[in-house]
Amino acid sequence: MSYVELTPPKTTPTPVLVEVPHSGLQVPPEVEPEIRANPLAVLRDSDIFVDQLYQHAPRYGATLVVSRVSRYVVDLNRGPDEVDMAAVPKHPRARHIPARGVVWRARTDGTPLLRAPLTVEQFARRLKLYYEPYHRTLREAAAGLHARHGKVVILAAHSMPSTGRRTLGGREIQRADVVPGTRGRSTADGHIIDLIDSHFREAGLSVKHDDPYRGGWTTSTYGVPKRGQHAVQIELNRALYVDEQTSEVKKQEFARLQTVLEELVDKLGKLMMDARQFATG
Repeated sequence: MSYVELTPPKTTPTPVLVEVPHSGLQVPPEVEPEIRANPLAVLRDSDIFVDQLYQHAPRYGATLVVSRVSRYVVDLNRGPDEVDMAAVPKHPRARHIPARGVVWRARTDGTPLLRAPLTVEQFARRLKLYYEPYHRTLREAAAGLHARHGKVVILAAHSMPSTGRRTLGGREIQRADVVPGTRGRSTADGHIIDLIDSHFREAGLSVKHDDPYRGGWTTSTYGVPKRGQHAVQIELNRALYVDEQTSEVKKQEFARLQTVLEELVDKLGKLMMDARQFATG
């Protein structure tokens, strides 16, 4: 069974690739005995409904890649070598990673996720069955767009809690509506970053770059502007479209945000098709 869905463009293809790695809710039967999970916890630790927010991106020429597997199984925005020694003690390259490497040891609320540390074989199986197929699909889709257009921009689509702490034990602070992560404007051309910034601000949303998320493994790995490969991680404040206490969709707000995102995908496609100044190596 495949847990990766690739939806090709429904109209003239553009160099835009939207990837949604964290909205999946499925826990495969072979993984269920290894973790403590229930449907509500799986939902709350997902990038809730982000796949639905971007589901119409192919209508605007974008390619869409979505994972259906929960990040309780593997975290697709971590490197395959981000191995927590407490999660996989006998792994030869394991190191100290606070609870959530490519395989999580604990949920975001700090409660234990793994029933017991994984063997090297169990860890390798997870990567082979759920991690590698996703990144192979993403890599091949990006390469295909780059071959066709000479450039590609990956939108890494995520969501975040509306509040967070800067330091352990610090006070809760309100987060911006949208956080574009480009690791100090290094993973995408400035025209792309500026378009994203102005688009969300014109929609009446607050924007804060790289704070608190600078872009994860996918953004840093795929975002190489000098090669014509651009990547931006976009974190959406969940309070914009769901009730964070009940995880219920705010229907009107959801529809509005979905339209804003569709317009962004459309604008980026036009920019990428028209802008000759982008590197196309």
